[in-house]
Amino acid sequence: MPQQNSPAGQSGDFPPFAQRHLISIADLKQHEIIDLLDRAEQMIAISRQERKSLPTLSGKTQINLFFEPSTRTQSSFEIAGKRLGALVVNMSVKTSSVSKGETLIDTAATLNAMRPDVLVVRHSAAGAVELLSQKVGCSVVNAGDGAHEHPTQALLDALTIRNHKGTLAGLTVAICGDIANSRVARSNLLLLGALHVRTRVIAPRNLLPAGIENLATEVFTDMEAGLKGADVVMMLRLQHERANGKMIPSVREYYRFYGLDEAKLAYAKSDAIVMHPGPMNRGVEIDPAIADGSRSVITDQVEMGVAVRMAVLDALLPARNDA
Repeated sequence: MPQQNSPAGQSGDFPPFAQRHLISIADLKQHEIIDLLDRAEQMIAISRQERKSLPTLSGKTQINLFFEPSTRTQSSFEIAGKRLGALVVNMSVKTSSVSKGETLIDTAATLNAMRPDVLVVRHSAAGAVELLSQKVGCSVVNAGDGAHEHPTQALLDALTIRNHKGTLAGLTVAICGDIANSRVARSNLLLLGALHVRTRVIAPRNLLPAGIENLATEVFTDMEAGLKGADVVMMLRLQHERANGKMIPSVREYYRFYGLDEAKLAYAKSDAIVMHPGPMNRGVEIDPAIADGSRSVITDQVEMGVAVRMAVLDALLPARNDA
């Protein structure tokens, strides 16, 4: 359960956060995950105030370095940094020297010379963000690296679930869709597993990665069986950009067997919530009526995203301690 929030606008009495970077959920201990979720609870209150800015990171510089296009994640990190008072710079790879042949290591050296306090990085190659973190002197946050991980997405998903269900304990979370190519699925399975949440993955066999049994509590290829009794249904889009070769015979057939509609959702608990990390492919993995329905918490995930990213920046850049 969340801890008691401090008055909005005031920082909680949290212990120093031991991590220098946020690269993988696997790097976090259980108490560190709970720490970040509790910090984010306070950030929700701050974001809902009329005056949303804090001087917490005043004097700090945040560079958002996105090698992959992103609207939701990049804007969320930008808003998070600005609400905490940081100077935020967005770097577009299309206009940078990387597009002219500069290597990732060269980019790291250049950025390091600018002395930022935190780099928020998205890259199409798994492991690229970790490599970058080894070459710079500031904190680095993984905003998604290939099919590897997307840690802040998992944190915001957990926060969304906790706020709607009151707790994560005892829940069954079903993650459905392109598990093999999804960094969101991997990060969520790691986080929920660390908190001892029962997890299920549901996908065609060709979209289930090798070793998935080591991450998920249960594995299903049948949507109805996998959704039976679920408290949370998390849908994923098909990651065509990361897949090699044809993923499915046809969109129509995929939707018939794995698209979330009213008939399939009826197998989950009557109070089950529906999630999606976005962007959604309506009519492919989810019925528009479900996406916009009363059980959907997809827009809430967006709000939680800003709060979680504020919490991560607050934890990694403890200006209070510096002062």
